[in-house]
Amino acid sequence: MAINQNEVSVPVPEDQSNPKQCQLTSEDFDYSQRGQWLRAAVLGANDGLVSVASLMMGVGAVKQDAKAMILAGFAGLVAGACSMAIGEFVSVYSQLDIEVAQMERESRMLGNQQEKETEQLPNPTQAALASALAFSLGAIVPLLAASFIGDHKVRLGVVVAAVSLALAIFGWIGSVLGGSPVVKSCVRVMVGGLMAMGITFGITKLIGTSGL
Repeated sequence: MAINQNEVSVPVPEDQSNPKQCQLTSEDFDYSQRGQWLRAAVLGANDGLVSVASLMMGVGAVKQDAKAMILAGFAGLVAGACSMAIGEFVSVYSQLDIEVAQMERESRMLGNQQEKETEQLPNPTQAALASALAFSLGAIVPLLAASFIGDHKVRLGVVVAAVSLALAIFGWIGSVLGGSPVVKSCVRVMVGGLMAMGITFGITKLIGTSGL
């Protein structure tokens, strides 16, 4: 019995040695997986730096007493950390409720797929703790900068310098972890922080000198 050689085929396995198929690069990493906790941490740190430093600069615009600046900054740290934690918890919990409701409507998502989606749901407690901790860490910077300087004008300058440096560092960390441009991230947070401190200082100074 003759065999038609034209119909004979030999399967050829795919080349698994291709580095493009086996090697993962940094471009293949999904940075959005870090989105929830990174957003909470970066926002908390920036808010702690900017809000507490601005509050201290506002007090320093009308009072030269270091104790008044430090007490105002400490009160801002406690109040801000609590506010960030509660706000983040409520916000993320609302997002969790929406996603859970959506999963329940999609009845076809069963088995492993459903378990996988459940693991990716946002964690309100984790986000709240990250916000409060990051806010506190950021707020400590201007407090420490003002605690060991006796001269009023020097104290204000040191606070501005310390906060600017910390903002640049946090911007750099956020850009590296999030895979975004470093220079753009650092400049954005620094300009925003300096504007907030300058506006607070200027308005408070104006009100204080006008006797209102």
